[in-house]
Amino acid sequence: MLRKRIKLLLGALLMGVMLTGCSSFNMAAADLEAKLKGLDVIIRTFDEESQVIDKVKGKSVMIERDTTFDTVTSEGSNKDSSVIKISIGKNVMHHVGSSLIMAEDGLQDIFEEYAKTVDVTNTDRSVPFINSMVDTFKNVTTGKAKTILIRSQNGTPLATYLGNEVSIFSPDIPKTTVLLVDGQVLLIYRCDYTIYDTALLLE
Repeated sequence: MLRKRIKLLLGALLMGVMLTGCSSFNMAAADLEAKLKGLDVIIRTFDEESQVIDKVKGKSVMIERDTTFDTVTSEGSNKDSSVIKISIGKNVMHHVGSSLIMAEDGLQDIFEEYAKTVDVTNTDRSVPFINSMVDTFKNVTTGKAKTILIRSQNGTPLATYLGNEVSIFSPDIPKTTVLLVDGQVLLIYRCDYTIYDTALLLE
């Protein structure tokens, strides 16, 4: 009887941990707004060739799906809009389509620095460029457990960030992922990305 009770208790505890783990990966709009409150952020949008289209800096940003553009399908089901509304102080911008990255001020994009010295489009194809970039920035990458490579929708590299602890969240915004990199916010919209253990990239 005692053994049965212990098994039931362990099962309940395990189920609780599993449910907590699942819910922790979802981020409500209010949670994201609270996380961004008072933070300085940099927002960049990119074309398919990784060229920066625009760059906006702001504080206390709120980003959400613009429900004005939600639609109803012919079957009667709701279809969430892909238009995002970004409030920056008293100003507002709407965005849809091209890749967008919003990073908390202080997160260093090493790809931006690397691209200033290397013509990425004409590098030796036999040398994987992400390995070369990490090797070039050994002074920065040393001690960083994770490397995040962000790419445009056609696979062109856009940005690279480093951190020791990386958590992934799914906000209530279509085609959007929120990462916490050592506690700092990194939001990516309509991008591909890969998170590596940095040790895999070091030669």
